[in-house]
Amino acid sequence: MKYRDTIGMAVRAIARNKVRSFLTALGIIIGVASIIAIVQIGEATTRNVTDQISSIGSNLIMVQVGRARRGRGSAPPFTVKDYEALKKEVSQIHVAPSANTRATLVYGNLNHDAQVTGTTNDYLQIRNREVVAGRDFSDEELAAGAPVCILGQTVIDTIFGRDDPLGKVLRINQIACQVIGILDPKGNSMGSDEDDIVLMPLRAVQRRLLGTRDITMIYVSVLAGSDTKQAKNEIEKLLRQRRSPAADGYDDFTVQDMQEIVDTLAGVTNALTALLGIIAAVSLLVGGIGIMNIMLVSVTERTREIGLRLAIGARAADVLTQFLIEAIVVSCMGGFLGIMLGLLGSWAATHAMGMPFVFSPNVALIGFSFSAAIGVIFGYLPARKAAKLNPIEALRHE
Repeated sequence: MKYRDTIGMAVRAIARNKVRSFLTALGIIIGVASIIAIVQIGEATTRNVTDQISSIGSNLIMVQVGRARRGRGSAPPFTVKDYEALKKEVSQIHVAPSANTRATLVYGNLNHDAQVTGTTNDYLQIRNREVVAGRDFSDEELAAGAPVCILGQTVIDTIFGRDDPLGKVLRINQIACQVIGILDPKGNSMGSDEDDIVLMPLRAVQRRLLGTRDITMIYVSVLAGSDTKQAKNEIEKLLRQRRSPAADGYDDFTVQDMQEIVDTLAGVTNALTALLGIIAAVSLLVGGIGIMNIMLVSVTERTREIGLRLAIGARAADVLTQFLIEAIVVSCMGGFLGIMLGLLGSWAATHAMGMPFVFSPNVALIGFSFSAAIGVIFGYLPARKAAKLNPIEALRHE
């Protein structure tokens, strides 16, 4: 018998019992859909974290006062000389100082609390920010600590609304400050609003708002093609030389490589995705057992039909192929529907969580391949049982 005739008979047998065939495939549908959805959401989460950290800055290293794992504690702040030493003595990097504080912004009868960052123009390049209207700070303004500012979009929307803020004067605490630029909108990143910010010259924040010459944080961007780990090691070595170690011998500063954070978060996400995927794969096992159970029932119900086919000349291999194809078709049908359901579910979930939907053809192919394998593995026993029936005994079956 030709294989296409065998396939046709298998498909017709499935079509005769549509509801039972669908219920048989339901375990495969749920299993494949679960795996596809979990993997897709995991990849979307990883991409979302990577994109958010990349938006903070390319090859970014953040140098902070205090310790990352033992609590910030009390430690002397960075100074301008620390910043200048890093800029001069560490090669292949861009450096930007940062003096941060919270301040109340007032314009007319409106007010808003926002982060005010005193820095230089290098901050814009290091943090992947752009002045989309107006201009950045002039050398004279940076040197004199002039009361000028560049605003993020959240600040503009809150206190200026639809008015053009350029050239306007707002009050930052008790300081009158002229708006000279507008930052490109970034949105939320790592749980914080990147647009709720005011940039001012470093000396303006130090002298007029903080009353000190302290530097809160130093941002470092490693040039493309350079070794980020080497730059980090050089920064740590230089700061250890410039700062006295704490009484317990540990550094009183933290150098964070954002790429390391990305890799760590991606590793955690992948591990959780793999664990949840293994749990979801149990549904495939249950689905396979369901297919085997229903196919065994089908063999029992169709014993006389099998005996008749064998009596008129069908080979045992033909019967085995027919029942094996039935199991594979049911399983593949479940796999296809599971892929569609999983992709739809993961798209809805990522859309609801505001994450990018990442379609992975390999995941869909693997899911479909697994469903076909389930059909072969769990369909073989019933097919083998049907092929080994004695034609005479089968014809006597009631």
